[in-house]
Amino acid sequence: MLSIPSQPQTSGPISNRTLTAISGIRVGHAHDLSGPTGCTVVLCPEDTVGGVDQRGGAPGTRETDLLRPLHLVQHVHAILLAGGSAYGLDAASGVMRYLEAHGVGYDMRVGVVPIVPAAIIFDLDVGDPSIRPDAQMGYDACLAASGGPVAEGCVGAGAGARVGTLLGSALACKSGIGSAALVLDDGLAVAALFVVNAMGDVYDTASGATLAGARQLPDGTHFADARALLPEIARGWPVPPGNTVIGVVATNARLTKEEANKLAGMAHDGLALAVYPTHTLYDGDTIFALATGSAGPADASMIGALAVPVVAEAIRRAVLAATPLAGLPAGSTITP
Repeated sequence: MLSIPSQPQTSGPISNRTLTAISGIRVGHAHDLSGPTGCTVVLCPEDTVGGVDQRGGAPGTRETDLLRPLHLVQHVHAILLAGGSAYGLDAASGVMRYLEAHGVGYDMRVGVVPIVPAAIIFDLDVGDPSIRPDAQMGYDACLAASGGPVAEGCVGAGAGARVGTLLGSALACKSGIGSAALVLDDGLAVAALFVVNAMGDVYDTASGATLAGARQLPDGTHFADARALLPEIARGWPVPPGNTVIGVVATNARLTKEEANKLAGMAHDGLALAVYPTHTLYDGDTIFALATGSAGPADASMIGALAVPVVAEAIRRAVLAATPLAGLPAGSTITP
């Protein structure tokens, strides 16, 4: 099975193996654990090229069309990931307010218009559905943004995330947000940040073991294992609650807009490696791609191939870093 390749280096150990290993990228979280819900912002350095690939059948997104080829805008200023279902898209206005105040955005002569694509997860059924990310939370996430290692687990947009809803949310496991990075000895880097709110189970890509997912009746102390469960419930499967894996894959390579979109598409292979099932009609699976260009040109196909295990590792870390919350256990407490 695929695993992240070794990361040779010439300047000592790499202390940051999260999305902010890409120089210039800053990440900030804001959340309300009484929800629980939250949002995460990725602030981009100048001239960052963006792309997107959305494959789930039930997305909640903002400003994704402009990231696709044949559209005018080439650069993005921030990416927002949020809970709260479609209500959570409101947090993007807080990110725009922050960026405008700092003079960051698309120059329209009369002022700047920040480009802030966004995607959300459905977490309204985890706790109090009246608590949702709003503009102030988006602004607060910007204030908290830094270039240090990204906090993982039940923080930011991962605060209300859960996985394994094949038998209903009550038998799911708590999940969160995770990040991983691959830095080569020549400085070329690929990194990922993912919020894992999957209907399916999350698996270790090396061993195939279940890390988090649906739990068996009657007591929920063992994993049901979606690979065995799906054939049994294929005809009588109730429509599951909202599910989505959303994330960002980034590189310091110089890519065109078309190549950034290809990177986002190839990154979905990492999602399929780590989560089963995925890309269903009930998922909103969306991946944004960012290319900062500071490391110079590189082959887009090679960058996309390197991104696959990095994405899988970020997803794995999202569930391993999760802790019990809102009545849901962490996957680490469940017997395979």
